[in-house]
Amino acid sequence: MSTPRLVVFDVDGTLVDSQDHIVAAMSEAFAAVDHALPPRHEVLSIVGLSLDQAIARLLPQAGEPTRRTAVEAYKSAFGQLRAGRLSPLFPGARAALDALDAREGVMLGIATGKSRRGLTHILDAHGLAGRFLTRQVADDHPSKPHPSMLLAAVAETGVGSADAVMLGDTTYDIEMARAAGMPAIGVAWGYHSPEALSEAGAACVLGSFDDLDGVLDELWRGM
Repeated sequence: MSTPRLVVFDVDGTLVDSQDHIVAAMSEAFAAVDHALPPRHEVLSIVGLSLDQAIARLLPQAGEPTRRTAVEAYKSAFGQLRAGRLSPLFPGARAALDALDAREGVMLGIATGKSRRGLTHILDAHGLAGRFLTRQVADDHPSKPHPSMLLAAVAETGVGSADAVMLGDTTYDIEMARAAGMPAIGVAWGYHSPEALSEAGAACVLGSFDDLDGVLDELWRGM
């Protein structure tokens, strides 16, 4: 019998291309507190953090009441945007999940800065609700890069950290995996550069979901 393995995915920037919704919702959040929106690349650089941490990074001089107002405005705006148009999966994401589902002994998980409500909506909308054995969300854990999400994922599935892998597009994902004693794979189509992902400790950076199976085989052969 093969060794059980766990592949944990980030969502925004890794599986789902939600950047337009994120920037639009953040624009509404900043308007609500009468602050100028930072440049788009700065807004996208905080994707992956829990929302309160993301707002704190973007509004470092603001007081807690202002930040809380921005958080609530973001949630409201994002909910409206989500109801109007679904953020698409990145090319190859569904096929990659199908291929992993077909592999003996491989389980799938999620570790995301999204709320449980937001994650449930996006998975249901894309017909992916039954794919992931463990779902770790911002409601229940400290923000990435704290390892809490991944430690909970391996505890829930019974897979050792060394037999799991984190797939993400930000340095927060890579640093979280390293803190949990887990190898990490970066993706080049998200919100942090391939160079930053490599410097953070990614075992490799995928250029396409088509490469995932081969990269996992190589990684697991070395374990």
